[in-house]
Amino acid sequence: MLRDGDVVLRPIRLRDQRAWREVNRRNRDWLRPWEATIPPPTPSGPIAHRPTYRQMVRHLRSEANAGRMLPFVIEYEGRLVGQLTVAGITWGSMCSGHIGYWVDESVAGRGVMPTAVALVVDHGFRTVGLHRIEVCIRPENGPSRRVVEKLGFREEGLRPRYLHIDGAWRDHLVFALTAEEVPEGLLARWRRARARKAPHSSPGNPA
Repeated sequence: MLRDGDVVLRPIRLRDQRAWREVNRRNRDWLRPWEATIPPPTPSGPIAHRPTYRQMVRHLRSEANAGRMLPFVIEYEGRLVGQLTVAGITWGSMCSGHIGYWVDESVAGRGVMPTAVALVVDHGFRTVGLHRIEVCIRPENGPSRRVVEKLGFREEGLRPRYLHIDGAWRDHLVFALTAEEVPEGLLARWRRARARKAPHSSPGNPA
C-alpha cells in the first residue's frame, strides 16, 4: 500500500467489483474517449472480447506475480476513485515500464492523480528497481497531459497510431522519466510545486 494524505494506492481485489463498476458507470462519458478498445479481428487472427471484471483482476494478478505489472486501485478519502497500473515491465538491460490511469471526474483537479503517479513512480524507482517509466497520452487528452506536465515528465515525441482507443488507432505522445531525473523523489518534487502554487490558487481552482 502506498499513501500520501488522503490518497492511497493498493492492489486491486476481486471484492472491489461493486465499487469499481459503480465508478465506471458514473464516468462512462468522461472515460470513453480515452479507453482502450479491441480492434476488429484480422482474417487470420483470433476474435477478442473485453474481459469481465473477474477475468481482468485475475490477469492483473498473474502479470503482477510474474513481475510484469503493478496493478493498483486509487482511493481518495476512503473510497475507490480510479485505477493505476504500471504495465509492460521489462527487466534485463532496460528496467522500464509504462503507466496507465483513470480517475473519477468528481475528484479531478484536486491533485489526486498527480499524487498517485508520483507515489507509484517513487515506488518503481526506489523499491522495485525500475530505471525508466513512461506515460503515453493522446494529444487531445488535456487532463492527462496536465498530470504529467505538473510532475515534470519529459516529452519525447509522437507515436503514430500507437493504441486502439475509442474505436480507432490513435496517435499518442510519449512522456518519460528516468531515476536520475528525480534523485529527491517525484513526490517531494510534486509537493514543492504545489506549495509554490498554493498562495496563488483560488478555492474554486485547486491544484
